[in-house]
Amino acid sequence: MTDQLDRPYAQPGHHWLTDEAEHERARTALAHGETYVLTLHDDITRYVLSARLAGGTR
Repeated sequence: MTDQLDRPYAQPGHHWLTDEAEHERARTALAHGETYVLTLHDDITRYVLSARLAGGTR
């Protein structure tokens, strides 16, 4: 998705790829049955990416 954004707006998404602390936050959320959400945006659009366990049960 970040390939479709202009460079300044793509930067947070590119940073996420190497952000170990954020990856740990995602793993912890998923391990507890919670939904992990990452929000990116440009001038006019907000992109909300989410992940959750299949079945949605804890």
